[in-house]
Amino acid sequence: MQEIIPRQKRKEEVKLMPPLVWAYIGDCVYELYIRMQLVNHTKYNPHKLHIEAIRYVRAKAQAETLASIYDTLTEEEKDIVRRGRNAQNHHLPKNANVTDYMYATAFEALIGYLYMIKEDERLQEIMNKTMNLLRK
Repeated sequence: MQEIIPRQKRKEEVKLMPPLVWAYIGDCVYELYIRMQLVNHTKYNPHKLHIEAIRYVRAKAQAETLASIYDTLTEEEKDIVRRGRNAQNHHLPKNANVTDYMYATAFEALIGYLYMIKEDERLQEIMNKTMNLLRK
């Protein structure tokens, strides 16, 4: 089956990308995943969907999720997280502290990296863990 959104870069190319590029893609992938989970498993109206999605995608929630799953990551994934966390980002949202934002960026970098290298099974595993943690 052909991908709806082609991922054309080889793993070697993706590894050389700046971590903020991984986070840029990871932000989109994670938000789409959360939105689809909410649409698939609730009967909320669009406003309520938006409010619920914010609970899951805000920096503090992502930072806490990363902390909860960190010990289950491979060494390669931990390296991706480290690179994402240490990336120089000069933007800070008004509703997040610096530490949460750094770890949220690291989490998004991991999601984006796994998506871009087509590690879909591992990505699904991490997303499932994330949803299970956030639903508690």
